[in-house]
Amino acid sequence: MANKLFACKTDEVPTDAAKIVTVSNMPIGVFKLDDGYHALLNICPHKGAALCEGPVCGTTRETDSTEFVYDRAGEIVRCAWHGWEFDIRSGEFLVDSSIKTRRFDVSQEGDELYVHI
Repeated sequence: MANKLFACKTDEVPTDAAKIVTVSNMPIGVFKLDDGYHALLNICPHKGAALCEGPVCGTTRETDSTEFVYDRAGEIVRCAWHGWEFDIRSGEFLVDSSIKTRRFDVSQEGDELYVHI
């Protein structure tokens, strides 16, 4: 069973970036999305960069035409070092779902957020 450890207060998490916390000696980014709070290890699996300190953004969707369609705004974090994009909810790298950063369940009790390690 996972340990539930205090991460931060809800009002400390911005809507357009991660709140970086240290829980159990691990750097973790806590994100606020429209469906609640999510947490990822703040280490990019590519080269070890501070993944969650990159921009929270969307990405272009694959289409059958030559147009670019911007999609999933606010659901992606892009590593600032090399531009690798990860789904905030699943931790999966968008180009290859077999590559992931560790994700953590988050629970809310009043105005406090807990990460499950």
